[in-house]
Amino acid sequence: MIEKNFDFKTAEARIYKEWEQSDAFKPSGADEAYTIVIPPPNVTGSLHMGHALNDSLQDILVRFERMRGKSVLWQPGTDHAGIATQMVVERQMAERQEPKRTEIGREKFLEKVWAWKEESGGTIINQLKRLGASCDWSRERFTMDEGLSKAVVKVFVKLHEEGLIYRDKRLVNWDPKYQTAISDLEVENIEVDGHFWHFKYPLENGETYEYIEKDEDGNETLREVRDYISIATTRPETMLGDGAVAVHPGDERYKPIIGKRVLLPLADRYIPIIADDYPDPEFGSGAVKITGAHDFNDYQVARRHDLPLHVILDSEAKMLASEIMPEKYVGLDRFEARKQVVADIDAQGLLITVEDKKIMQPFGDRSNVVIEPLLTDQWYVNAEELAKPAIKAVEDGTTKFVPENWSKTYFQWMNNIEPWCISRQLWWGHRIPAWYGPKLEGSDYLTDEHEIFVGENEEEAIAKATAYYKERPKIATNLDDFQARKNNGKREPVLYQDEDVLDTWFSSGLWPFATLGWPEQTPMLKKHYPTSTLVTAHDIIFFWVARMMMQGIHLMEEVPFKNVYIHALVLDEKGAKMSKSKGNVIDPLTLIEKYGADALRFTLAALAAQGRNIRMSEQRVEGYRNFGTKLWNAARFCQMNGIVSKSGFDPANVQSTVNKWVVDETTQCVTAVDKALEDFRFNDAANAIYRFTWNIFCDWYLEIAKPLLQGDDEALKTETQATAGWALDHILRVLHPFMPFVTEELWGTLKERDNYLLVEKWPHLSDKLLNKQATDEMDWVVGLITAIRTARAEMNVPAGAKIPMVAIGDDANRDHILSIHSNVIKRLARVDKIDTEQSVPKGAVQIVHQGVTFALALSGIIDTDAENARLEKELGKVAGEIAGIDKRLNNPAFVDKAPAKVVEENKARREELIAQQQKLEQAVTRLKNLV
Repeated sequence: MIEKNFDFKTAEARIYKEWEQSDAFKPSGADEAYTIVIPPPNVTGSLHMGHALNDSLQDILVRFERMRGKSVLWQPGTDHAGIATQMVVERQMAERQEPKRTEIGREKFLEKVWAWKEESGGTIINQLKRLGASCDWSRERFTMDEGLSKAVVKVFVKLHEEGLIYRDKRLVNWDPKYQTAISDLEVENIEVDGHFWHFKYPLENGETYEYIEKDEDGNETLREVRDYISIATTRPETMLGDGAVAVHPGDERYKPIIGKRVLLPLADRYIPIIADDYPDPEFGSGAVKITGAHDFNDYQVARRHDLPLHVILDSEAKMLASEIMPEKYVGLDRFEARKQVVADIDAQGLLITVEDKKIMQPFGDRSNVVIEPLLTDQWYVNAEELAKPAIKAVEDGTTKFVPENWSKTYFQWMNNIEPWCISRQLWWGHRIPAWYGPKLEGSDYLTDEHEIFVGENEEEAIAKATAYYKERPKIATNLDDFQARKNNGKREPVLYQDEDVLDTWFSSGLWPFATLGWPEQTPMLKKHYPTSTLVTAHDIIFFWVARMMMQGIHLMEEVPFKNVYIHALVLDEKGAKMSKSKGNVIDPLTLIEKYGADALRFTLAALAAQGRNIRMSEQRVEGYRNFGTKLWNAARFCQMNGIVSKSGFDPANVQSTVNKWVVDETTQCVTAVDKALEDFRFNDAANAIYRFTWNIFCDWYLEIAKPLLQGDDEALKTETQATAGWALDHILRVLHPFMPFVTEELWGTLKERDNYLLVEKWPHLSDKLLNKQATDEMDWVVGLITAIRTARAEMNVPAGAKIPMVAIGDDANRDHILSIHSNVIKRLARVDKIDTEQSVPKGAVQIVHQGVTFALALSGIIDTDAENARLEKELGKVAGEIAGIDKRLNNPAFVDKAPAKVVEENKARREELIAQQQKLEQAVTRLKNLV
């Protein structure tokens, strides 16, 4: 017997454990494969709302395809998250007052990281299970497990041998706190209060030129003789590394001095004035200082003009000693140096002005310090070459983006792709399989260059080095040991392994095939690659999707997935991005604890319209929890009335109009959900099943069926029980991917089953079950009852009052329907009797339904004067509140100064009031039309 309430807090854990123990999540059968690889969450992570959306949508797809009979693999795993994990462990060591990693050495530090991973890593996996994720957990992978590590090394060596991986000195995002290069994804550009410092760079030998400034109309506004060029900068300390001043070739103001030189203040060296398209003549003075080693745009200009790249900051963002650096600045922190540089320039009379300005500044997303563009030696992938077939695969539709417009974002980045920096100055990660030795020239070792030996392991590198040196080299334990051995005068070859690790995106780029056993040609790889669908967010199209495409096509000669579904962002209910600082973060685990996983999952699916961000609110989750409760109560009603699915039941043979109608509606629902899920329209699928379950089955069909179930016609009763049981079974099946727990519980409780609903067959219903005549007829009945209820509510008719109704005029179709369904209409609309007359009787309110006029006799039922007074009073109150809101919204002081949240709340409230006003006006009109 079904319990009175569904106790999700105990049932969800119990059901999930049963699923896992049954091995139901594993792919089975030799049928068509359907494969999704989970975007591997960081091993340090915990479930947030983005994860909840992403994994709910994936689980809906895999449950749907599993029920459709496919051999489904949802491949789970976690990412080692290099910098995040290293940061967590180092913080933990500091809290315990343990020695720093640099003090205990690499090997012992990595032991601590692995110990942390075993003890605390992977919390998010258990949280995904609470969400109901039906991954094959027996195949869980980790980006640094033995198999994946082997794959990573093999790929590095292969790409290096093909010339697609190389070492180069280029500009990178540098985190001075964590002492490593980081990706663009790990940089947050934040608007902060800043300054533009305007300086004079004097022309060489006191030369002068006529500077002419003009307005937008070409009218001269300033003419003066200058012996300097004016530049503006937000980072004065970098001027010590300037290599040139650039102006636009079309800027008439500076044409006379292009090619001349200016004195770089404080550094006392001359730099050229060059012409380049990069400067914007309309911005600032139109002249830009070029510091090629410390700005990404400047770097490109410097490369075009072969300018020197002066590195003036060290890895800690302190001023670096060099032949171009004045000694007084050496060792200063960049911000201390900034103050000193500005003061010294001002002392020389070369500071023109300081302009307060909002600027975008890059911060490390974990270190929260300002990121520095820094010229360093790093390992790179020739992404431009790898991108070519990856671009073609999307162009020709081999891989499709859904929604399709995201392919434009993909193309924009791929067509302008830069070399991919894959090295990180960390200890936690895949150590780069490259060994360095002294470069051999004749019989001498050069001390400033290295020969590089890349191999899948140390022995392979030693073998290559032995062939190069003609003797077996020794292995240094670290860089210091290497330098000591190399310079000890013995002239013996010695190697040391690169201490950097690979970018985590390099290993996660292999995820679709390395998780299936590559480089071994496993049966799983053969069956499940390429994968079917990737579900992810738009912000990692560049960082993950593109890299999986490049590496998958190059290494496997096939695309890694056929479809890429890009889901929206989850915002708060006001449309703002969630952030801890704003205090508007919604925790999915809190919602699961309060309302159950089913409610959260269904909410996310129902709101997941393509191309539209999700506005999340607890009220929506609560509402869909109520939907689950509605289904639960309907199932209890069915059980108490002998309703159960019956073997051998053929819905094509039902005789009554009511049952034909619900068969038609069930068929429409199944077809709609099926098509919507195939097209990744999760919201349409959810709304179709919601409408049928709540509005059709629960609210109308069961209510209409009650007298049939309690009547004396045994044949009709039996048919209705079987039809309702059949419809309920189909509800449970198509709702299961969205709300797996409550549907599984009802599936096993309503009737003894051989299988879990999880592995039951998805329904395939023939169009022959559609019955337009029956559905049109029942829609007419339902529509009339609804119209009567609306009129009663508007006229404030007492709920218990039964009122007479009159059908006006002659209408054969109307009379036919009324002859069959009058008892249903009278019972559900609280109508006393239904008569037919040629005109509307006095004291009645008219209802027009599908062109047919009815009249409700309200004489003696309501006090028209009192009701009119009540409505007018309500209208006045609503009008007054609307006027008050309009006054606020029409006041610029309010709109400009009030928080955006308050303004939006006022607008939303106004819309509610307008709708309320319209309903009240309709009621007044009805009242006035009483005759």
